[in-house]
Amino acid sequence: MHNLYQQFRALLPDPPLQVGTVIDVGAGGINVRLPGGGLVKARGDPGSTAIGQQVFVRDGVIEGPAPNLTLEVIEI
Repeated sequence: MHNLYQQFRALLPDPPLQVGTVIDVGAGGINVRLPGGGLVKARGDPGSTAIGQQVFVRDGVIEGPAPNLTLEVIEI
């Protein structure tokens, strides 16, 4: 017999990996501004992130530093 919950979870997509800029580091979390203008309050090590740094964010968690490259947004 298959686990129905695991089958249901397999139907859901994985959360996307996003790049953003750290705009505030505090005890309550790290605020990250996404390229489209959205804000994400993320969890992560405040000691390893600095304001203005580019970071990878997935599902509200900072996964690490991102390279500081030129951003190109393409509307579809």
